[in-house]
Amino acid sequence: MGLARCLAAAFLLLHLLLGLSTGQRVVTVQKGPLYRVRGSHVTLWCKVSGYQGPAEQNFQWSIYLPSAPEREVQIVSTVDPSFPYAIYTQRVRSRGIYVERVQGDAVLLHITDLQDRDAGEYECHTPNTDERYFGSYSAKTNLSVIADTLSASMVPQVLTRTEGDTVELTCEVSKSTAQHTHLSVGWYRLQGAGERRAEEVLTLSKDFVLRPGPSYMQRFLAGDVRLNKVGNTTYKLSIGGAEPSDQGQLYCEAAEWIEDPDETWKDISRKQTGRTSLAVMSQGRDLSVDIAAAETSLSEGDTLQLNCMVGAQRSSSRHFQVLWLLNSVEVARVDPHGVLIWEDEYEERAKLGQLRAFKQSNVVYVLTIYEVELKDNGTYHCSVSEVKTPGDFHSIQTNFSSGIQVDVKPIESRMQLSVSTSTPQVMEGDALILFCEVQGATSPVSVQWWHLPPQHPGPRVLVATMEWDGTLSLGSAYQDGRTRGSLRLEKASSGAFTLVIPKTLDESDGGRYGCEATEWSRGQSWTEEGETVVTVSSMGLGLHAMLRSRIATVRYGQSFELDCQVNASYTLKEVPVSVGWLFQPSPPTGHYHELVRVLPSGTVAWGTVQPHFQGKAQLSKAATSFRLRIHNAMAADKGTYQCEVEVWRRNTLTLGQPAATARSNAVGIKVVLPESKLQVSTKESSVEIAGGADTAIECKIMFAQNNSQFTVTWYLLPPPPADANPLKIIRAHYSSILEYGAEFSSPAQKSRFLSQRVSSNIFWLRILSANPRDQGRYYCVVEEWLWLVDGWYKLREGASGKTTLEFKLPERKLHLEKTNSSISVREGEEVTLHCLLRGTHLPTAHLSATWFRGEESGRTRPLLILHCDGAIEYPQESLVGRLHLRRPTASDFSLTLRSVEKGDAGVYHCQVQEWQQQTQGKDRALEAWAHSGYIWLTTIPPESTVFSRICSSPPLLNFILYLPLVLILLLALAGFCWFFKFRKSKKGSVTGDQLMELQGAGEVRKT
Repeated sequence: MGLARCLAAAFLLLHLLLGLSTGQRVVTVQKGPLYRVRGSHVTLWCKVSGYQGPAEQNFQWSIYLPSAPEREVQIVSTVDPSFPYAIYTQRVRSRGIYVERVQGDAVLLHITDLQDRDAGEYECHTPNTDERYFGSYSAKTNLSVIADTLSASMVPQVLTRTEGDTVELTCEVSKSTAQHTHLSVGWYRLQGAGERRAEEVLTLSKDFVLRPGPSYMQRFLAGDVRLNKVGNTTYKLSIGGAEPSDQGQLYCEAAEWIEDPDETWKDISRKQTGRTSLAVMSQGRDLSVDIAAAETSLSEGDTLQLNCMVGAQRSSSRHFQVLWLLNSVEVARVDPHGVLIWEDEYEERAKLGQLRAFKQSNVVYVLTIYEVELKDNGTYHCSVSEVKTPGDFHSIQTNFSSGIQVDVKPIESRMQLSVSTSTPQVMEGDALILFCEVQGATSPVSVQWWHLPPQHPGPRVLVATMEWDGTLSLGSAYQDGRTRGSLRLEKASSGAFTLVIPKTLDESDGGRYGCEATEWSRGQSWTEEGETVVTVSSMGLGLHAMLRSRIATVRYGQSFELDCQVNASYTLKEVPVSVGWLFQPSPPTGHYHELVRVLPSGTVAWGTVQPHFQGKAQLSKAATSFRLRIHNAMAADKGTYQCEVEVWRRNTLTLGQPAATARSNAVGIKVVLPESKLQVSTKESSVEIAGGADTAIECKIMFAQNNSQFTVTWYLLPPPPADANPLKIIRAHYSSILEYGAEFSSPAQKSRFLSQRVSSNIFWLRILSANPRDQGRYYCVVEEWLWLVDGWYKLREGASGKTTLEFKLPERKLHLEKTNSSISVREGEEVTLHCLLRGTHLPTAHLSATWFRGEESGRTRPLLILHCDGAIEYPQESLVGRLHLRRPTASDFSLTLRSVEKGDAGVYHCQVQEWQQQTQGKDRALEAWAHSGYIWLTTIPPESTVFSRICSSPPLLNFILYLPLVLILLLALAGFCWFFKFRKSKKGSVTGDQLMELQGAGEVRKT
């Protein structure tokens, strides 16, 4: 058994490991068995997880009837309208049975009218959307149909009750269901005959908990609304102290609940009884309330006494609750026993003996306020509520007295206040001096200064306070003396106060400054306040810089001057000023560089980015005009200039962050290079030569500067297609550096194309041993360069006319295979392209051959060149290792292309030329030529193999990689389990033998 358990655990571990690598589809259906009553509306849920494919899955419901438990009867499908069998077709079409999609992977099956034949085992199936079958695709549950045995009845009545009476209703509820079920019984009220929405009165839930409706909660807690079970099937509702709001249509509703296997409770049946009509007659109102005061016009400190009189029949036997109200807000409450309850804001005054309220008799109630305050001013009411018994929360009737207006006049003060300033307009950094003069005060005065910044409607900011005894305190924003200096608050006389702020920060220190004076006398205070307006101007306000230059275009070597005119709304001589000059080269490099800055102390600081300005720039100043003069302009001085002005506050000891900065407009200076007079001959010409001969293309400069240098670039325009781009042959720099184009960079091409300067104004392109591939139109581009002070500068460039190079081809032609063909080859394999020469040729002749490939752009490029001397040239170095020229015979020029790639597809052809040695020298002459037919080469992707399929499928690759590891792990676990069991059995055997030996010796007995 131990070994079997170990193996089971190992296989479970294998299952878990494999489960981590891929998802498993799981279909879940509502747990059964379910019991539902005949004729009810039934729902069954089904959901799927762990699937692949679309988020919206499809579902199919079937049933296995008890009469044929092996036979599937299809009911409804979310995807196939023809899915239902005939016995369910009509019910599905009429929506008697339908599927509600809760979300993409979850649905509800609805059966609106459950029938006996609907009992059976239901199956929920999800069609496969996964790459492979893995998991469960269906789930089943049982549904049993039972009879509806629930009954509820109540005798319909028409009841009329008087307000305060008790209403009692009984309801008979029974059931005979075989299964274990619970009942819930509740009463509901309809306001009128046509009312559809019922109000809950009181319900006994399935969990045997009483739950009142919202409108009856208070009365339920007070015990006026009750529900009792007075028999096996009888439930009684009692409503004590009936109110007019209780009238309406009352009925009883019973529900039968069953607990499903998933431990949730479901109501399987509900029944309502007939309705009882209830009318509640209200009692008459005879309650009157009056209020009176001994005096309604008072001064602060006087006493106010209010009397509330209640008028009612048989008042001595009735119970009243009295509320005192000021401006409709409750002050105090006196209950029927005379117990007094104060509101929170009045409780402290009552403890100090300033307030008193009491019940003088059952119809007279008194409120007294000693030493009235201004907040006691307003309209007073008293409210009287009658209750049935003391402590009852529900009043029978309530009445309010009329309002009585009480006016409390303040004690007058003759104090007057005025605020002024001697600094109504200052610059930031200057001091503020404010005055507050108090007159008419007969008692000690405290002063508080506050500040309201401009355009800030927020709370006022406290500046400083001087108490009546001379104590000084500063606001939190003014306590740091390093920002605004040490504030001074002085009292020049009994009513003259001065506030000095030594140093303003910025414009936010402007705005309204107020002085609030408070006079104290006999525990009372009187406050007067005033304010004045101060404007603090920013040093940046009105600070402008304008840069001008008399000339914007400067010739090379000429001087130019920039004038920076600075304007401000204050005198610049009175504040520290710094002027900096900024420069941005042309073309722009992203931001300006500082050339030089003159500090307030007169120190000149030169920038390090453009050091060449230091030796030729001159600075000067006249009043508010600052000038920069640049001598001996050169190309590096071309760009955009600006001046920047920085100012600091007055009396600044250390230069930190400037108070304001202004930057001028940008002025562009253009340095003009010497005018170029370059002219290149644009005459068109043509040259015709025979194959193998040397030739030269001329480029002639008609006119240029005497001291200019030239860079000549030669280009070739190949024969059609006409839209082909020109090919760069060679660029001969003025410094004698040669640069070859990509098409002419091979050693063979470099040895044939030479650039030569014949004279000061004539350049040649020499072509040695020309061949038909060299045909086309040649031209040169000449660049004129001139050495100026700081380097070489390109003045201008010009292109020459085109010289057409044509070949005089021999009349005799060779015979090559002209048939066009097409070849398909798989990538990675090799292919041979045939080029066969037919007939005979002269024994003294030499043959050369060239293979070409046509590209998508229309250009034909050479792949391999076989020269007359047998040398092979590869114009495209990337193909050296894959091209092989087969020469089984002298007339066979077939080309083999190894390891074919996708980019090798195209049109191929070969060209063969016959050369004859000249008697006069070593040169050869072209005697005959021919080109083959065209070969269309098409590539095919490589064939898929077993290994490629494995590598292209990550799940399969992971399975193959991890399977050996899992098997090794299983074998290790099995071996460990076997070893453990073997060791345990061996240990038990040894212990038994030892015990037997001991017993045999008679020394130990087994216990």
